[in-house]
Amino acid sequence: MPSSSRTVDARRSYQQVADRIRAVIQDGAFSVGSRLPPERELALQLGVSRPSLREALIALEIDGRVEIRMGSGVYVCAPPATIEHGTPALGESAIELMQARAALEGAVITLAAARATRAGLDRVAESLRAMRREHARGRTPVDADRRFHLSIAEMGGNSVLVRLVGELFDGRHSPISSHMRGRSENVHTWTTALQEHEAVYHALEARDPQAAAAAMFTHLRASQERWLAEPSAAHEPTPLMNVPDKDSA
Repeated sequence: MPSSSRTVDARRSYQQVADRIRAVIQDGAFSVGSRLPPERELALQLGVSRPSLREALIALEIDGRVEIRMGSGVYVCAPPATIEHGTPALGESAIELMQARAALEGAVITLAAARATRAGLDRVAESLRAMRREHARGRTPVDADRRFHLSIAEMGGNSVLVRLVGELFDGRHSPISSHMRGRSENVHTWTTALQEHEAVYHALEARDPQAAAAAMFTHLRASQERWLAEPSAAHEPTPLMNVPDKDSA
């Protein structure tokens, strides 16, 4: 059969949107140092969602084509001396990564809730306590966060799912996700994230599959929104919920 005349763009969505913005700049619509239209207006002009646009702008910032100034806007930078061949791949789209994690871990935690044991729950609780200790010391509790999600997957008893949960979690270390996290994560966002983890733990401890899946979805959806949000002024953290702490026993 003859092949289709339509070509499929295998690049990630943020690369495609970033290249469209890059083309507009290269065509002379915006000079070096000028500000791009506001995000809402630019998203409408390009016919894309604001989250997709934000990912594209961050990709362009990593590539040195724009500078994102908090509270001011996005400004065009001088082009590099080398010839550009489009926006490079910088890892999975944060939006798609979190959507994939929500779909996978929502199913995984349902299985874990049905097979929960005291020993398994204790491992989840210990990883949560480790997150709280690191957070209290002003550190980013990423390693303990990873153990939390893997401990839940391990209770499901499927090694393939455990591996997939780990691989998707590690997507946060890609260039684009790291850049986005660096702009949005702080002690206050981690305080909120810890509360979400505790809600997941308590639903799991209650062996309530539906509540556990809903809590996990809520957490991962909120994480996506935090990554894509504009950095905001610091606010007072809300007190954490209590989780049994063997260290204080």
